[in-house]
Amino acid sequence: MRRLARIGVPPLLTLALLLAACAGTEVPPTTTARRPAVDITRVSYAAADALAAQIRPQLAPEAPLVVATLVNLNRLDESSPLGRLITEQVAGRFVQGGYRVVEVKLRSQLYMKRNEGELILTREVRDIARQHNARAIVAGTYAESADRVFVNMKVIELDGNVVLGAVDYQLDRDALVRSLLPARQ
Repeated sequence: MRRLARIGVPPLLTLALLLAACAGTEVPPTTTARRPAVDITRVSYAAADALAAQIRPQLAPEAPLVVATLVNLNRLDESSPLGRLITEQVAGRFVQGGYRVVEVKLRSQLYMKRNEGELILTREVRDIARQHNARAIVAGTYAESADRVFVNMKVIELDGNVVLGAVDYQLDRDALVRSLLPARQ
């Protein structure tokens, strides 16, 4: 400040210049800064919208659709609150988009099961879908890593097991997501 005063810059102008220079300076984030929680609803809706856009040419919204519970990729007969929550949100978004979604609450027969190294929909899922004249099923899995949860969902046409649409996304494994998953052993 003294140097600026020596060359004729008034003290108040000097202070204003210093404050203006500091205003554009970014303060580096601290390690204690919290990242915002994952908006699971927004991500689930975006995934459902992406699936609906892919299947719309092949599957009319009037055709009933079954949404099966997302399951753990490593344990295909298990889900979690996270898997059930995403399932509910995706089903709700399809309804909002004009699709007829058959309401089927979590039952063991809505899981996918492993058969000779390939994933297949259980016969009970197909029976439920056929009872309601559903043409397709939304099925999916999730897999956990140390800092992420990877989600995959597909719309599978019942006749011929043709995948009409697929979407993959990741969720940060933040405190909210961790609270919806089983404790690690």
